[in-house]
Amino acid sequence: MGKNNTRILMQFTALAMLLIASIMFKEAESIRLCKINTNDLEKCRPAVTGRNPPPPGPDCCALVKAADLVCACRYKGYLSSYGIDLTKAKAVIASCSARMPPCFRR
Repeated sequence: MGKNNTRILMQFTALAMLLIASIMFKEAESIRLCKINTNDLEKCRPAVTGRNPPPPGPDCCALVKAADLVCACRYKGYLSSYGIDLTKAKAVIASCSARMPPCFRR
């Protein structure tokens, strides 16, 4: 019975270490860009993709308001490669009552 308990404890420890490593790796993937972490962009993804996107939620609007949207102008050309519709992104900015950067007004 002692050997069996040791084996279970070792398996549990290995699993716990794997989970911790995967969490640490996931956190390391986030890049700070235009005053926000890129992983946080997922909060707005439903509102800027798809045919009939839902309105942005409070978390998305908080993110939009915290972002340096003028800085985001540098990356405007890359939005479509991430499945983000520019028209929908403009609608989210407006819906969240954030200040529309000049590059998005055109």
